[in-house]
Amino acid sequence: MADILSILSMAYKTAPTPSSSHAKYVAVDPKLYTGTWRGAYSKGEKFSFTISNVQGFRAKVRYQSGNGPVQFQDVLIKDNSFRVGDSKFLLKKVGHAQIKTVVTNPATGKSVLNTAYADLA
Repeated sequence: MADILSILSMAYKTAPTPSSSHAKYVAVDPKLYTGTWRGAYSKGEKFSFTISNVQGFRAKVRYQSGNGPVQFQDVLIKDNSFRVGDSKFLLKKVGHAQIKTVVTNPATGKSVLNTAYADLA
């Protein structure tokens, strides 16, 4: 089962993400994003995003949710947001972000969108 999930995860990461925004990428203020963001989903599962090396509209992100694997990814920030795996990070205001994560039940194949909030620690 883990092999299937890793294959799906890799395919998701390499597939182009359609953009609904026609805005160009513009440099962001590194101070708004840099640091560790922490939060918890509605069922109590804790998560964290550690954002570093913000240059222009590019950044390096480390994401971990619960006891799941740590994900490292280079991201492009556009419209105050970026994606890491099945999660989307959206900066709502200084020090406060909205996180949306798609969770798929492996037994049923049914997907659910979890929404949570994170604060800069």
